[in-house]
Amino acid sequence: MKYTFTGRNFNISEELKAKTQLKIGKIEKLLPPDAEAAVTFSTIKQKPRIEVTIPLKKRILRAEVTADTSLAALDDVADVLEKQMIKYKNRLRDKYKRDASFKDELQNVESVADTEEPEIFIDRNKHFSLKPMDAEEAVMEMEMLGHSFYVFRNGTTDVVNVVYKRNNGSYGLIEPEY
Repeated sequence: MKYTFTGRNFNISEELKAKTQLKIGKIEKLLPPDAEAAVTFSTIKQKPRIEVTIPLKKRILRAEVTADTSLAALDDVADVLEKQMIKYKNRLRDKYKRDASFKDELQNVESVADTEEPEIFIDRNKHFSLKPMDAEEAVMEMEMLGHSFYVFRNGTTDVVNVVYKRNNGSYGLIEPEY
């Protein structure tokens, strides 16, 4: 596995790089051999934050943790990534368990993770009409409703869009591409 380290207002020591490779290396057996991990170290309110992104063929594993110490954040990031990968592999194994070529690919994973995952249960369905508006109006509607996202029809493009509130307090707009 290849690692790319980035520090934002953070000095990354060789010891921290080695510990990161060791911690994330424990899920390396679950990943393809050519996987690349982008690790970003930063500080948020005097606390270390670690972000790890591992792009795969059909999925992106991503974990972002802020903790009191760098090592605690590193432990938490490794745990989050491992849980994500095991959950993903279990779903794939359940979906394609009759496909022999896929069984060869998952051969080493079956011994690692036989944890039960809860069924996905959709508790509620909502139906509503989409009003044509611009993104600013949609943000105002979202704020009035107290939601973290809002679905609307863009008045200029007549395409369904989503505005959402980001973790840093700013807003984002999702526009589909066809």
